[in-house]
Amino acid sequence: MAEARERPCRRVRVVGIGSGGLDQITVEGIEALRASDYAIAAVKGPADPLVDLRRQLLARHAPGVELVGVTDPERDRSSSSTSSRVGYRGVVRDWHEARSLAWERTLTDRPGDVAIPVWGDPAFYDSTLRIVDRILARGRLDFRVEVVPGISALQVLAARHRLVLHEIGGTVTVTTGRRLAEVVAAGADNVVVMLNADLPLDDLADWHIWWGGNLGDAGECLVSGKVGDVLPGLRAHRERLRAEHGWVMDVYLLRRAP
Repeated sequence: MAEARERPCRRVRVVGIGSGGLDQITVEGIEALRASDYAIAAVKGPADPLVDLRRQLLARHAPGVELVGVTDPERDRSSSSTSSRVGYRGVVRDWHEARSLAWERTLTDRPGDVAIPVWGDPAFYDSTLRIVDRILARGRLDFRVEVVPGISALQVLAARHRLVLHEIGGTVTVTTGRRLAEVVAAGADNVVVMLNADLPLDDLADWHIWWGGNLGDAGECLVSGKVGDVLPGLRAHRERLRAEHGWVMDVYLLRRAP
């Protein structure tokens, strides 16, 4: 009797693609894209510039790999739902569940290995791995998850400003704009801030800031200086990037004044 051959396991590759530049993806990341039958990306609205950038990335590094857009479920952003930490986490959990169901339908309809291009690195404030885990937990699909690290906005920020993110023997705290005030109140004096709805810096006028917007993109912008001196210009740069490119992703290092 012939031995039954083990069926090769389907692969879902979560691939960090860098903070915005088409050439920030690693060689390992390029190989992961090329080894996949197609890629998927969440589509937020009829004209999503970040989806277009992913298509450009594939055309440059993995021609022939199709990007399949999956309409992203609406997320509750009302202040009544997100004003508390418990409420915010509940809204995000509901959104992750809805997104995982949408992705699962696409994976069910389209067989083969799939790549999920992720901005920066999948380990830094990204929901992709949590969503993929939800799909696996339901047990309707079987696949192996592979993670390819990417160049994060933290790394690009440090490189562009030619700085080390922490002082000698010191520490650095990474947080979001939403949590910045409590991190500062807890005594952190060297903070990298990601995911900013705005720039909540009015009470930090004496701190020093190194800021980067749309890092790696052709229109990237850098600002550094004392917060009180540069904040109005920072906000103007941020709105200009949004108006010119249709999106803005920024990250910054804050250091408490001696």
